Amino acid sequence: MRTIFLADAHLTEPTEPNYRLLLRFLHELEGTTETLFIMGDLFDFWLGFPSHPFRQHDPLLDALMALKRSGCRLIYFEGNHDFHLGPLFRESLAAEIHTGPIVRTVQGRRLYLCHGDQINRADRGYRLLRLVLHNALVAWGVNHFPPSLALQIKERLQRTSKAGYHQKSARWDYRDIICDFARSLREQGCDGLVTGHFHLAFHEELASPRFTILSLGDWMERFTYGEIENGELLLKSYSQAP
Repeated sequence: MRTIFLADAHLTEPTEPNYRLLLRFLHELEGTTETLFIMGDLFDFWLGFPSHPFRQHDPLLDALMALKRSGCRLIYFEGNHDFHLGPLFRESLAAEIHTGPIVRTVQGRRLYLCHGDQINRADRGYRLLRLVLHNALVAWGVNHFPPSLALQIKERLQRTSKAGYHQKSARWDYRDIICDFARSLREQGCDGLVTGHFHLAFHEELASPRFTILSLGDWMERFTYGEIENGELLLKSYSQAP
């Protein structure tokens, strides 16, 4: 049975190519996959309003439900575009939800698993924004304010995210930041890091002692994902062929 790691699809509409390709991929995982780790930003925007206003994502939710019914366990790490996931994920999909990083042993490997948006400690502006968006008051508001509020939050997040991504990529060397972070985790006794967020696809092995870095890339242009086979972390690319 397979164990899959997936991040940063930033799904918007079912007509988009990456959306259609992901539906196909999830269907192919049915009956062959023990655990799907969703490492954040599956959606370009999601807040778990009880009324479920984001009906455009019903095809994706149906695909996840079919995957769950086939025996796959869903583990979801909130990202910076999808958070306060709500009862649909917790109850209907029975997903295990994490608001931040965790350390978990998978196939004998002690892995640090995270969306990755907290790795760059120098990005103080984002860290403050994250603190605001992920706090208990916003979680309370999701259950008490109208879904129209979500559209305002969505538009603001998308503007700031798109405007800032290229500036930050030019300012910081994300690969170096990830590798430096990985070395600190190795000193803490972990032997692997799986992260999303940076839209940077790479696999690197550190020696003495061995430590594996798996940066998942994205499911918008690269269609990369992670898999662990017999304790080996692998970076894979999904074929776009029909």
